[in-house]
Amino acid sequence: MRISFFLALALSLVTANCLADTQAARFSWFTYEGRDSQFAEALKPGHFQNPILAGFYPDPSITRVGDTFYMVHSSFSYFPGVPIFKSTDLVNWQSLGYVLTRPEQLRVPHAGVSRGIFAPAIRHHKGVFYVITTGIDDAGGNFIVTATDPTGPWSDPIFLPEIDGIDPSMFFDDDGKVYITHNGPPTGTPLYEGHRAIWMWEYDAAKQKVVSNSQRLLVNGGVDLSKKPIWIEAPHIYKINDWYYLFCAEGGTADNHSEVVFRTRDLKEPFVPAPKNPILTQRDLDPNRVNPIATAGHVDIVQTPSGEWWAVFLATRNYDKQFFNTGRETFLLPLTWTDGWPQILPPSTAIPSQLPIPKGLKPTANATALTGNFQWRDDFSQPQLGFEWNLLRTSPELPYRLAPNGLQLDARKTSMADLSQPAFIGRRQQHQTYSASTRLNLPLANTVTAGIVVFQSEQAHYFLGVESLGNKGAYRLVLEKAESGPPQIMQSKELPGQAGNHIDLKIEGDKGLVGFYYRTATDKQWQLLADKLDATLLSTQKAGGFVGSYLGVHARLKSGK
Repeated sequence: MRISFFLALALSLVTANCLADTQAARFSWFTYEGRDSQFAEALKPGHFQNPILAGFYPDPSITRVGDTFYMVHSSFSYFPGVPIFKSTDLVNWQSLGYVLTRPEQLRVPHAGVSRGIFAPAIRHHKGVFYVITTGIDDAGGNFIVTATDPTGPWSDPIFLPEIDGIDPSMFFDDDGKVYITHNGPPTGTPLYEGHRAIWMWEYDAAKQKVVSNSQRLLVNGGVDLSKKPIWIEAPHIYKINDWYYLFCAEGGTADNHSEVVFRTRDLKEPFVPAPKNPILTQRDLDPNRVNPIATAGHVDIVQTPSGEWWAVFLATRNYDKQFFNTGRETFLLPLTWTDGWPQILPPSTAIPSQLPIPKGLKPTANATALTGNFQWRDDFSQPQLGFEWNLLRTSPELPYRLAPNGLQLDARKTSMADLSQPAFIGRRQQHQTYSASTRLNLPLANTVTAGIVVFQSEQAHYFLGVESLGNKGAYRLVLEKAESGPPQIMQSKELPGQAGNHIDLKIEGDKGLVGFYYRTATDKQWQLLADKLDATLLSTQKAGGFVGSYLGVHARLKSGK
């Protein structure tokens, strides 16, 4: 009986693996190249390039430990969650991977792409790293994870059910007390759309609990309630020269975004707004300017060992005045002080794309190309996917396997338009002008459609797929578009008996336009399938949400399979 049982078990596993293999798509490589005109100008000696992290790296938060800086970013419904980087020079960054690497830390099985993890903040105190963030919907609300090593492992979430709102941050005071600040509803009924407040709680780090009845209102509405300020959020407290400073974003995440500051001598006393708020914005500039940087705000600050102050913040690089497909990116600017108040940019001053590097810092070792024009290629030859890759949402089983011959995606019924985890891996679109290509190995099962995708959301993406016609190596290319609704087939092309053992697929993007190409094993040149299609549907202005576009590979089972 025992032998028969284990024999039956082994046979069932072999059968399951064989079935999975027949419904798999195999990719040999993936390439990405950025060709932005803004990055074409040579970098001046002793200068750095803004943004310091191009593409979808929003809501930066930073802390310093000794001579090393650590930074985290929002990840919404992508998994792993909360990318984390380290640097010694503030401008070049090395990936440390992710904070939320286990599905039990990040519960987003059915979340929309712009749900999930909002605005993490990182702090370090007495040998422990703290990341506090908001998990929207099934992700559980506000929580803290901790680690003694920023590369992990990070703890399971410590949930904070008392906190109603988003964008929490931690502050460790000199007297040993710990505080959490966050955005939340105002007292009573909101006076207008976007009326929010900033709250503070005391936190017992030893007991890992919010102190009961410690809630206190810090800011009602914003700098001047009579002017109906909207969406006060992203609060951070710092103690500098015996003043407590409260930095907040104000104005919403679009063109009116800004950063404002308040201060007080005592946390029991009211915070007073700066006389010259906002301290950072781009809303007072001409929208017709060339290569505009816009939506600046959501600041976190840090001091270097030599005493300089610097601010990291999010902003966008727009095309055609208002559109951006790359999402909100991370920028760096010096922060100066006048009469005890901080200033990042004077009014009506454009964010510079190049400026002098911070002084007295040693170069970052093993830095990754995260800005400027660069080429990138993955042959899937490493035992694990690189940090550039993400999945969308979480599920009990990974949708991919790394094999000696490349990446294998196990096709699922889930499409890119569905609210569960698809068989998909993607990397950020980090440039307005770019190309991305991949090689799909053949043959491909009759039940599977696989190919390359540019994805902003469930209702905004393009998918160039390949599917077998079931006779003598014939295949069909299918180009789908999702725009404010279910995907629709835009174009198809049969490749009767000529595909060979692989087919290459390519996306060419140029701001508001996108084109799709293919190359069979017998083709010497790329063949155009569709050109000058609308890419503005991938912009935040049309697609909505808070994310940038991703480029990657996808496999799905045909309907009914």
